[in-house]
Amino acid sequence: MLADPEVSWSQLAGVVYGLVLEGRETESGRGPTDLFSLADNLADVVGGAVTIEDRHSRVLAYSRSQQAGDPARLETILVRRVPDRLREVFQEQGVFARLAATDEPVFVGPDHRHGLTGRMAVAVRAGRELLGSVWVTCDSPLTGARRDALADGARTVALHLLRSRASADLERQVESDLVIRLLEGAADAATVVSRLGLAPQPMRVIAVRAHTHEERNAALLLAFEWATTGFGWSRPGRSTLLGDTLYTILPGEQTAPARQWVAGLRAALPPHVRIAAGIGAAARPEELPAGRQEAEECLALHEAGAPDAEPPAYDESWDDILLQRLRAAARAGRTPARGPVGALRRHDALHGTRFVATLRAWLEAQGDLAAAAERLGVHPNTVRNRLRKMSGITPLDLDDARKRLALIIGLAATGDE
Repeated sequence: MLADPEVSWSQLAGVVYGLVLEGRETESGRGPTDLFSLADNLADVVGGAVTIEDRHSRVLAYSRSQQAGDPARLETILVRRVPDRLREVFQEQGVFARLAATDEPVFVGPDHRHGLTGRMAVAVRAGRELLGSVWVTCDSPLTGARRDALADGARTVALHLLRSRASADLERQVESDLVIRLLEGAADAATVVSRLGLAPQPMRVIAVRAHTHEERNAALLLAFEWATTGFGWSRPGRSTLLGDTLYTILPGEQTAPARQWVAGLRAALPPHVRIAAGIGAAARPEELPAGRQEAEECLALHEAGAPDAEPPAYDESWDDILLQRLRAAARAGRTPARGPVGALRRHDALHGTRFVATLRAWLEAQGDLAAAAERLGVHPNTVRNRLRKMSGITPLDLDDARKRLALIIGLAATGDE
């Protein structure tokens, strides 16, 4: 076991104790490491309604007691996190800064504009690491035995959170390793899928990147935590982190559930976090490496487009993906620099002609002079004259179907207008 030197032996012992007795139940039917039971017990001692939150102000547990409850607490419990407007109030009052700096309980005065009675908050810490906080509703600062009970309760909550993290991290590590094996092409893909608790059916790979303007990694870790929270059987997908990308394997052939999964992730993260995602085509377990590549290419499309657009799926965006691959090949110098398209491009640059645009319009119109002229905003005779002049510059052979196809590909690869 590796632990921060600041973590006390009693905390380490508590974590081990919780892990060993994790499956044992009390007379009430709850295990000894149940945060809701702890919140109830703490509320009875301090005489106020209790909520336990993680370091991102998400509600982990709350007491059944409604003593000194208020509208702000009810709203927080309903949405499972402190609303943004309340977070802004606490931020302006320096509450979060004081919780980060001290282990002493902090009092927050009433604010009837936001439905707040008073609050007493205390940091939940393991060594130097801030794990979360405990909040108690109260009209005035707690003193004496009630204040001591709140501080002791925070230390007990730290043991619970450490135990929970140890269990969750083990499950996440096993799941992540198995998902990576599938994405990299496991020889026993069907067996790996079974070990993940998934049925042998078509699946889709979802690739996600999450970041803010100031920081990239924190948002991605939050996304991974959301994707892997809960027992495996209670979640539709299985996830892993590779580099700066979150990959999730989601059972099902349809695109809609994958987009709903991304929408759920976006709603769970703070509003200022930007999410980009791509969805691979439905694939059998042994085809998931191809699904991963498709998801990555769709992710690149989404990052290049509007941030509020729906994440692209390979089934619907294969043509854009193909053009993207062609353009990548052209940028890497893997397409011929010489040939009709290159010759016309150089002529346009030297003489200010529009031969490349004219050739594109004619090809897209499938040889219809009137349609090509309408696209260009010129007379059909102008298109005819330009084609004749182009044939004098470079051999086009527009009657040859293979040559026409090669010209279309060459124009698409370079993205000429």
